[in-house]
Amino acid sequence: MINLNYYPGCTLKTKAKNFEDSAIASMSALGIALIELPRWNCCGASYCLAEDDLIHQVAPVRNLIRVKSQESRVESQGEGDSRLQTPDSRLLKVVTLCPFCYNTLKRANLIVRNDPGKRDTLNSFMDEEIDYHGEVETVHLLEVLRDDVGWEAIAKKVKVPLEGLIVAPYYGCTLIRPREIAIDNVERPTVLHRLMETLGATVVDFPFATECCGSFQSVSNPELAAETAWNILTLAQRQGAEALVLSCPLCEYNLGFQQKLIRRRHGEFKGIPTPYFTQLLALALGLESCGFDRGYTDSRALLQSKGLLS
Repeated sequence: MINLNYYPGCTLKTKAKNFEDSAIASMSALGIALIELPRWNCCGASYCLAEDDLIHQVAPVRNLIRVKSQESRVESQGEGDSRLQTPDSRLLKVVTLCPFCYNTLKRANLIVRNDPGKRDTLNSFMDEEIDYHGEVETVHLLEVLRDDVGWEAIAKKVKVPLEGLIVAPYYGCTLIRPREIAIDNVERPTVLHRLMETLGATVVDFPFATECCGSFQSVSNPELAAETAWNILTLAQRQGAEALVLSCPLCEYNLGFQQKLIRRRHGEFKGIPTPYFTQLLALALGLESCGFDRGYTDSRALLQSKGLLS
């Protein structure tokens, strides 16, 4: 079993517990233990765009420093704790599930690496006795599945092929924007497509795969967010998809929970399940920790009709 540093973030401990549970169980079945970072704090929820507001970078950078600190303790204790690393062995890895956390940690780390003045200021704010220079590499779980596990290895572990299930992969914004932190091709990402195909599902061409779900407009202008979600969901259905596969708790809220509002505004809308990719991964691996009963939409009826779930 290989251990990998894991930063959960806030939402995965509350509204998106099914996302976390299915991910941890799936990765364990694939030979990787997600080791939760001790004393982690909120990443700040979203990346601050103000150039002169460095204090908002303290929270994400503090988490990255704690990854380095944790690794230093493991090495000093001589526990032989094998961790996944990038090809450059000097760069430690921490994996995230929430795309907002990924985006925030990754972009904050670029500041530390590329701006010596801001790096020194941020280090001066920290209570950890470590001089941090950006040594930690933030990765998303989809990158781990693609680059560290590999599609062939995943395929060999599949016990319940998702045959007959037609899905539309949905990436949203923060995994592929801006370009310098994108996990895949910005214009036409394929990593989620490849994962679903590896699990045996049929993947439809979905032009809105990288459209914004409405993001935090769900707070200030929920009707606008609902209309945005309606456009995305109905296009997925017109393309023949039976489920929209997600990777983000906020997307799951806008595209899942908001279906109640969409039905009130568009009586012809019948709804569509919005499972996380980790739930379908867990199902395909023959695990019980799928959590289909804990989402904003219920995928169980669809999966039962396909003979994939009892």
